[in-house]
Amino acid sequence: MEFRRMAELCERLERARGRKEKVRMVSSFLSSLSKEEVEPFCHLLLGRPLPPSSSLTLGVDWATVRRVLLGVTGLPSSDLLRAFHSTGDLGETARLLFQRRRYFSPTLDSRPLGLREVWDALARMASEGEREKKERLLEGLLNRSSPEEAKLLVKVVIGEMRTGFKEGMLLSSLALSFGMSEEEIRRAFALSADAGRLAGLLSEKRTPLQVIPFQPLEPMLAQPAGGVEEILREHGTTSLEVKLDGARVQVHKKGGEVRIFSRGSKEVTGSLPEVAEEARGLQAEEAILDGEVVAVDEGGRPLPFQNLLRRFRRKRGVEETRRRVPVKPWFFDLLYVDGRSLLNLPYSERRERLEEVCGERTTERIVTSSQEEAVEFLEKARKGGHEGVVAKLPDSPYLPGARGKLWLKFKPVPETLDLAIVGAEWGYGRRARYLSDYYLAAWDGEKGRFEVVGKTFKGLTDEELAEMTERLKALEVSREGRRIWVKPEVVVEVAYSEIQRSPKYPCGMALRLARIVRVREDKRVQEADTLARVRELFERQGRG
Repeated sequence: MEFRRMAELCERLERARGRKEKVRMVSSFLSSLSKEEVEPFCHLLLGRPLPPSSSLTLGVDWATVRRVLLGVTGLPSSDLLRAFHSTGDLGETARLLFQRRRYFSPTLDSRPLGLREVWDALARMASEGEREKKERLLEGLLNRSSPEEAKLLVKVVIGEMRTGFKEGMLLSSLALSFGMSEEEIRRAFALSADAGRLAGLLSEKRTPLQVIPFQPLEPMLAQPAGGVEEILREHGTTSLEVKLDGARVQVHKKGGEVRIFSRGSKEVTGSLPEVAEEARGLQAEEAILDGEVVAVDEGGRPLPFQNLLRRFRRKRGVEETRRRVPVKPWFFDLLYVDGRSLLNLPYSERRERLEEVCGERTTERIVTSSQEEAVEFLEKARKGGHEGVVAKLPDSPYLPGARGKLWLKFKPVPETLDLAIVGAEWGYGRRARYLSDYYLAAWDGEKGRFEVVGKTFKGLTDEELAEMTERLKALEVSREGRRIWVKPEVVVEVAYSEIQRSPKYPCGMALRLARIVRVREDKRVQEADTLARVRELFERQGRG
């Protein structure tokens, strides 16, 4: 399959308005692919240059893309900036530049780009450690690109497709292509946690409805509750556990091999060697465990989440950081053991098996229907340095990807929001060298974009400001004086005093006294809170 044909499909998707039409178009395209092309196509269509589970990152920022585009087209930077300001879209900017390119860089390879060839080149790009080699690989692809192919390639590299085609639509296309019901395909997706990988399995006529080691599942999620009284009213008798202030992980073991996945299904084994070591000693030959990794002090007491960040993204100097910031795993569910899926077993039975496999590495809990016992357990959890409690209905199955009242959580702290940073301004005084004033945004599902709901310069240490500055500079897409706008990729947990009416932002609301509580390295930007959630909290204040 030529990459050109995928570029043409994406142009048609941009013009299409109805969901059904987009689903049919992609389903038809899938039928024209070889089985080796199905998985790469699905990842590329969603703007993923790598599978979600990959421990690598592409390592190509806006500055790199800009240099390569100018080099390949021979145009001045003023043309690029003018094109971007007129479109607001980096891919469309690339298309306009290629239509006006002054020369074609000589290349020995004049063959049309292949879809699979582009995918393999992006994998090589991610594995290269030197910036110059990454640039040469990108340059080689762009030298052979038409304007439409250049547009698609840039969109994939920066991860912003803007075709209006989302992962849910892809699942519908897969159901249509492979003769499955929507319910079957969504259950299969929950068990594979990766629409591209699911498509690849279906193309190979392999059943994806199996739980197997090293294939991460979507985690089951807890719904917020207003307190232990509400929990007991919903559950009656409940399994009440401490809510840890750590990062959700899924640990997979098969023999001596252990792989650890983050909440977003990204592999993080290399960053957490001591967790892998502990998992190798579990009382099972094969297992998939759901749990949390927590940073601890010398006495084993949990440290705030921010300490864990020094470990969770670490790829170099892991052993040195391990000595300074030790971590411990705690497990609260067992999804698979020695060839058998436990998803449909009641939680009480899964917990018994978990304690057999993990021993003292399980979270502390009580089973109770007493409000007095529940309150006492909550107070004990808080004194132990934990966030709060999670309640699980004893007879509940494990439902990958589901959030509901089978699991409830309660944190006796003020409400917070998980928001994306979409822009930043350079500071003043001693903060002049940092991007330190951040624009915070929630996802507007109706408009299909992030909407700013507030700003803050509070919450980060100087060390964290320096790190955040480097991260945001690499995500920059445009600049206005002292302000830059960035690709939404960094999620932060934000505390605030209240949500006010405000004409300042298009959404009509603004957070008052916003402060960053922590950077949510364990959350994908797709998991940021929605504008509907912000509006719900606003109306709950009695101001709607």
